[in-house]
Amino acid sequence: MNPDFQQSHFALFGLPERFALDGAALDAAWRAVAAEVHPDRYAHAGDAEKRVALMMATRVNEAYRTLKSPLARARYLLALAGTDTQEDTNTAMPADFLMQQMEWREAIEEATRAREAARLERLAAELGAEARTLEGQLGDALDTARDLPHAAALVRKLRFLEKLGQEIDDALELALS
Repeated sequence: MNPDFQQSHFALFGLPERFALDGAALDAAWRAVAAEVHPDRYAHAGDAEKRVALMMATRVNEAYRTLKSPLARARYLLALAGTDTQEDTNTAMPADFLMQQMEWREAIEEATRAREAARLERLAAELGAEARTLEGQLGDALDTARDLPHAAALVRKLRFLEKLGQEIDDALELALS
């Protein structure tokens, strides 16, 4: 066990530091590292070594969750590059994106009131497609163009979509109950 708490999440798993990530490679690396630092392997070790193993296991799981999520991975890459996404302070968005967001919100509200699960599922699929488009743009901005301000703006857009997706999930739960 290498308790280097300063290495990046990518280095922890031996993966390249980039947005485009091989999900299967991440899963395999996580399983290998998690098995190596699992606290059960240190059950007969001293208290200090047990604590380090527990801290490492927690770190490994946190790093995995961060890299597994495209939004969290983009935030993390931007943080590594010293770029603040300004998600809490910069809510400026292009007018067309704001209009689309308002249309989605209205459609979600209407479908929720009518308890139209099929319509909510179609909206979820539409939102998912838009999120995948933004993720592709994020990959280009982060990995190819290294356009960090643009990537930060895309993260803010993706966050809006994530919130809308949660609203749809909540509405579906209500519609199906």
